[in-house]
Amino acid sequence: MQTENVDRRASHGQIARLSRCRVRFGRSRRLRRRSFGAGVGTLTVVDDDVVAPSNVNRQILATSLTLGKPKAQLAAERIAEINPDCVVYPKFVRFDSQTTNEFDFAAFDYVVDAIDSVTSKLLLAKICSDCGTPIISSMGTGNKLHPELFKIADISQTSVCPLAKVMRKELKKIGVEHLKVVYSEEVPHKPAPCENAVGKRQTPSSISFVPPVAGFIAAGQVVRDLIER
Repeated sequence: MQTENVDRRASHGQIARLSRCRVRFGRSRRLRRRSFGAGVGTLTVVDDDVVAPSNVNRQILATSLTLGKPKAQLAAERIAEINPDCVVYPKFVRFDSQTTNEFDFAAFDYVVDAIDSVTSKLLLAKICSDCGTPIISSMGTGNKLHPELFKIADISQTSVCPLAKVMRKELKKIGVEHLKVVYSEEVPHKPAPCENAVGKRQTPSSISFVPPVAGFIAAGQVVRDLIER
């Protein structure tokens, strides 16, 4: 039932292939929703965060009833309600150098990076590069107002995006030549001053209609790559 609409756009063999695929996600709620809805059979959801009031404007799992609850577990419950055939492993853990041994990245068919930390993004890209596991990484989505400007490219072909610039430089240092990314060439807007900002650094602002689009684009790329292999 859950793949009825997908069957009209892909062959039965491609749908069967998707159902056998294992995908690992880091943080993106919209991306998880679109991937299992397209027929991906097994998901490992990694997120050490809990729902906060600031999430409610842009994250589908964030409501007044879910405040304070682990996002990974909420995602697993939501997926089970929509597609009971999808196997989900929620991991309430922060991915970093201290937790890499909790994952066998060679066993995944695809890895999706929507992590906020540059250090962890670089670590994940390096691990996947070394073991040959496909990965797509989300660049900056904060301080932007034009979701139609998101695109997919190799990290070496990116421009404008401040996060992509940092990633390009640091990836070269660790020997990673290629990384598929979702990024935007929109110049980030400067947010209004925040009283709670620490020092000169201020957390990027996110509006409801921008980050989800990056997730949709990444999910589409993952599904296309999986069925075309």
